[in-house]
Amino acid sequence: MAPMSDAATGSARVNGNAAATETSANGGEPKREAPDEASSAGGGLGAATALPRAVAGAAAGLSGRLLGPLAKSIGSRLSADLDDRDPDFIRENLPLNWLISTLWFRGEARNLENVPEKGPVLLVGNHSGGNLTPDTIVFTVAFCTYFGVERPFYQLAHNLVLASPVGPLLRRYGTVSASHEHAREALEAGAAVLVYPGGDWEVHRPSWERNIVDFAGRKGFIRLARDAGVPIVPVVSIGGQETALFLSNGNWLARLLGLDKSLRLKVLPISIALPWIVNVGDFLSHLPLPAKITIEVLEPIDLEEQFGADPDLDEVYDHVTTVMQDALDGLAAERRLPVLG
Repeated sequence: MAPMSDAATGSARVNGNAAATETSANGGEPKREAPDEASSAGGGLGAATALPRAVAGAAAGLSGRLLGPLAKSIGSRLSADLDDRDPDFIRENLPLNWLISTLWFRGEARNLENVPEKGPVLLVGNHSGGNLTPDTIVFTVAFCTYFGVERPFYQLAHNLVLASPVGPLLRRYGTVSASHEHAREALEAGAAVLVYPGGDWEVHRPSWERNIVDFAGRKGFIRLARDAGVPIVPVVSIGGQETALFLSNGNWLARLLGLDKSLRLKVLPISIALPWIVNVGDFLSHLPLPAKITIEVLEPIDLEEQFGADPDLDEVYDHVTTVMQDALDGLAAERRLPVLG
């Protein structure tokens, strides 16, 4: 069955590959992380904190021994080889992926005509759904259906994702390791590049914050667009955070185990999800609930035209997150019930 799209309106009901992007272009640490524990002041407080510190040290040591080999293996797999993207492979799998999306996620992408028809563009999205990232699945196939698989399109992903067994498959769909350099390389090649500034911080946020855009203050995407001289096109999605019950992004747990240093993981999420029930880390992903995924593409933002030759990063950040939040509020108002949409 061939994918469907409405070229006149820029709408498409599609689904796609597993090219999940996990982090932002700048990879900055969220501003709203809890502060480190204060140093003890006096014998009583020192005695009270000695045991937790000992436990934390032991946990960090254990995680280092267990995950150290994986951390070392990541370094050799981070090249941004844009030639790994395989249009023929994408074309062959597009009909099946579209069918899966239609039956499971009821994927809907609106206003794709807001993406410039050609040339480099930075697509900036909010991020939901854990490591499975159904918003990326739906949008990737929507983009390829609307513009054709020959148009260069890349998604930025966390290093750990590309070092996993599914990494080679994701590369064929255009997924590259998330970094400012790799994104700039793709833009200089004339590609459309999808980034999620909120990254792992946002994608694992609690389900009760599902309708909140949370980039955690990360502004690397603005510098990237400014330096490359490309427009920013916001991409707003809803429904992904209803595919499981997300309890916490677990940033405190990642720090406790030292994963923020050993694997560049700022979070170790905790969720209730099938088939694991209690799912810590989401390393093996999960079976998503069939929540309806709706995506809306907003109008392009020309930084120089709207903010001048030397745009203020805070002003641009506030503008981008505000227009995205307004759009997300509109999508949320359309939904009658979680999952059902």
